[in-house]
Order: sequence, then C-alpha cells, then structure tokens
Amino acid sequence: MLLLRCPLPLLLLLLPLGSRPQKLPTRDEELFQMQIRDKAFFHDSSVIPDGAEISSYLFRDTPKRYFFVVEEDNTPLAVTVTPCDAPLEWKLSVQELPEEASGEGSGDPEPLEQQKQQITNEEGTELFSYKGNDVEYFVSSSSPSGLYQLDLLSTEKDTHFKVYATTTPESDQPYPELPYDPRIDVTSLGRTTVTLAWKPSPTASLLGQPIQYCIVINKEHNFKSLCAVEAKLSSDDAFMMAPKPGLDFSPFDFAHFGFPADNNSGKERGFLKSSKFGRQTSPKPRVDLHRVCIGNKNIFTVSDLKPDTQYYFDMFAVNTNTNMSTAYVGTFARTKEEAKQKTVELKDGKVTDVFIKRKGAKFLRFAPVSSHQKVTFSVHSCLDAVQIQVRRDGKLLLSQSVEGVRQFQLRGKAKAKYLVRLKGSKKGASMLKILATTRPNKQSFPSLPEDTRIKAFDKLRTCSSVTVAWLGTQERNKFCIYKREVDDNYNEEQKKREQNQCLGPDTRKKSEKVLCKYFHSQNIQKAVTTETIRGLQPGKSYLLDVYVIGHGGHSVKYQSKLVKTRKFC
Repeated sequence: MLLLRCPLPLLLLLLPLGSRPQKLPTRDEELFQMQIRDKAFFHDSSVIPDGAEISSYLFRDTPKRYFFVVEEDNTPLAVTVTPCDAPLEWKLSVQELPEEASGEGSGDPEPLEQQKQQITNEEGTELFSYKGNDVEYFVSSSSPSGLYQLDLLSTEKDTHFKVYATTTPESDQPYPELPYDPRIDVTSLGRTTVTLAWKPSPTASLLGQPIQYCIVINKEHNFKSLCAVEAKLSSDDAFMMAPKPGLDFSPFDFAHFGFPADNNSGKERGFLKSSKFGRQTSPKPRVDLHRVCIGNKNIFTVSDLKPDTQYYFDMFAVNTNTNMSTAYVGTFARTKEEAKQKTVELKDGKVTDVFIKRKGAKFLRFAPVSSHQKVTFSVHSCLDAVQIQVRRDGKLLLSQSVEGVRQFQLRGKAKAKYLVRLKGSKKGASMLKILATTRPNKQSFPSLPEDTRIKAFDKLRTCSSVTVAWLGTQERNKFCIYKREVDDNYNEEQKKREQNQCLGPDTRKKSEKVLCKYFHSQNIQKAVTTETIRGLQPGKSYLLDVYVIGHGGHSVKYQSKLVKTRKFC
C-alpha cells in the first residue's frame, strides 16, 4: 500500500462522508507522477508523498509536523531524514485511524471537529527518534496501518532538510548503495596534490544505474550530506529568504524563496536578494570549499593545494536519474611540507650572489659579531624586481620591492640576528647581489640615478658616429661605455633578454670597449655627461651599454640603447 498524498484538511473532510465503511484514497499513479514532476506541489503540504524526496525548511525552535497514511497492516516502510546545515531532532510515531462511522451503523457521521481532535490531540505510539546531523533512517519490513506523524525540530538555527518516505523500499532504491567498504583511501600525498581512490557503488557496478561521483574539498570538517555542502556553498544566507511562519501563500511561491525548482545537485542554487516575504540580509563571504563532479571514475588527484595544510575530503555517489546522493565515509590528509630552505650566512661587508627560481624564495641570515648601532643592506636586482623582508630577532623591520640597486639602513641592536627573505618574480627566475654590513662607510655598490636610460641625439647622428648622454650622481664613479654591432632585425625582446644588470665589463670583448671616464657633479641637476662614439659603419645598428663601477669594484649596467647610423650623408 502507498502513502497518502492529499493535504490533511482534505483527509479530515473525507473521513466522515457517508455511513458505509470507506477506505482512505490510494495513489492515482498517473496523477502522482504528474505531481512528482512538479515538486512545488509538495512544498507547502504537510503530507509526505510516497516515493519522492521533499525539501523543506525549519525555523529555529519552531516544530514542524508531517503526516502520511499506511492503509494496511504488514506494509514495508522506509523513512529517511537528511539534515542540511544544522542538527535536527525528529520523531516518527503512529496512531490508529479514527473510526469511519459511529452509532452502530446508524449512518450518522461524527462531528468534524471531534474527528479533528482525534487526529491532532492523540500522541500516538513512538516508533523511532533521533537527534543529530547524520542522515538517519527508519526501516520496517512490516508496519501497522495507521496515521503516521513525523515531527521535526531545529534548536540551533533556521535550516533546510530533506525527507524521503516509501512503502516500496525494495523496488525504489533511489539512493545509491555504498560498497562494503565505504571509506575513501589516500593513495598518494604530495606538497600540492592528494590522490584519492574508493570502491564503486554497487548501484552502478551491479544494477547498471547511472552514477556519478562528486568530491568536496575544504579545510574545516567533513560533510555528511550533499545538501549540507550546497548550504555551505551558498554565498548568501539563503535560508533567511524563507517566508515567515503564519503567512498565507501559494506553494508555488517557494520558487521565490530560494527553493530549487528541481532537486538537481549538480547545479548551484540561485537565490534572490529579496522578495515579498523575504528578510533582508547582507551577503556572506564565499567559503573556501570546492566541489567537483568527475563522472564514474573511482580515482582522482586533487591538485593546486597548499603545502603543509590539512584538507578534508568527502565523496558523494549521485544517482543522475533521481538526483539523490549517498555519502561515503569522508577522510582528511595533510599535504607535505615545502622542502626545507637552506639558510645562507651573510658575512659582514661581503657581496653574496643569490639565484631564485620563478615564484621561489631564499632565506639569508646575518649575525654581526660585534655590537653595532646601524646595519646596512644593499641589494642589486639583476633582472626583474624582487621582494625583500628583513626581520630582527623575529620582528619585521622591512618589506619592500627592489628593482635595480637599493640600500636600506636599519637601527642595530646588540647581539641581534637578522633574517632576510628574498622572493622572486612571477615572470621568471631572479638573480641578485646582496651585501650586509655594520660599517656605514662600506659601500660596495655604486650609487645610481633614478633614471638609468641612455639618450641618443638623432640630430647629431652621422654615417660614422652617434652622440649619447646619461645621468650621473653626486658620488664620483667610473663609467665605461661599450658598443656591439647587431643585425637590423634585432628587436626589443632580444634586448630585454640581455638586460642582466649584474653582468660587468669583464664579460665583454676588448674590441667592444669605447672608453672609460670618471664623472660626478655636486649639483644633481647638472649631473649629465655626453659622449660621441666614432668609427662606426654607415647604415649599421649598434647596441650601446654604460657600466658604472663602484669603489668596491662592483658594476651596474644602465639600460641598453639600440642606435643606428645614417646610411647616406
């Protein structure tokens, strides 16, 4: 026998009609299938349909009661309650149906109010109760006839839940069956990857029903149902969009309060920001939770994880015919740590060369042997900008981006130890030179102007010479200029690849050297020098480089300049 699907008021009206014994109405299969396709039919009903999962809503501390009728004794019965995002208290009880007629067959019906009280006032016999957030079942192979009541309560917060009931549990089987070992195995563990494997659902392997597996990854806890995941994934507080208790509205209005039109677990649920009966709320930040459905595979590698981080993994088998799901036993795993970084020791006054992989980092340690009032860090980034952080005994003193040559002077402290963290560029590998010293006059890198470009004067260009200029500083330094003939198709991309500022004049051929000279100016506005490079070939392209060499012998290269002599003069 099947469960009743007509609303309870109609049930009460049907009971007193006529003097002859009457059966409660049974399921009209064609009508029932039409109603099941339109799930909104049941959204505002207190009657549970037979063989269909319903989604509903509970306000905190406001109980809700559902009814269904089993017409004959020894009927199989299965009831499943799925909490979504809060623990539930629920109880299933049964009471005898009210007498169908009164007065020794006189045919006089009992008053309607009296029959209502018979149904609503009697507590009935409790069959099962549960409190918690697990998906819980009541299953009986032989249930008595009667009016069944399902009472639900949420004491923590407003919440969604799902209910499924059937009198044909053997044939329905809407939920995918779990294998004999429902655990998820971690088969491989890396710094940014975790490989998971699980046994397939018998629903797919034996019964041939369409099953897909959905994996959920997060950093907080395991989930016990897919609807709990969907609740967490909602960026807004969707449950606050439900109607207030006591309002009179059509069951079809539920589409306007965040309830999905169908039970498609593979799609995100859309929620309106406000509605006629909805409560206004501010959006919540999106949680760090990811869901991916992978078809019928039973092995999967999760990638792009963070090293040394604990993750929780849940697996759900979803019957794509019914869109109903069953949870495997979730697991958790911590990704491996990053390889231990070797810390490089910096020696006072000595330049150290550092190479950093793309997006990588290097750690350096500076521990002055003597007491000091100040410590100076000089950094020369050879290619792209790098990030530098300096900590003194754990306290952050400096965090900056460095391009070219930069010098940082920090306050010293007796017996202090300094930890330097250098982070490379996202574009590619980084190279740099770094010097740490407690002696303020120890300056290995030459000072540079803010603008390190070389300017060429087009009007002074001839068939055999070009004239260029560059900026200097107030500090007297040695400047050397070099030239190299290049092909006419030499472009900016090739020039960029050769922009390693740390490569000094010692890497150049002697034939490429033009001249070296000392230059400075106390007036920074006049710190400009010009030079004419002669002996060039007509209509040829040349790459010009200027190197400034400091007192310690370390050089820095200005930005290269591509010039071309006139072809006809």
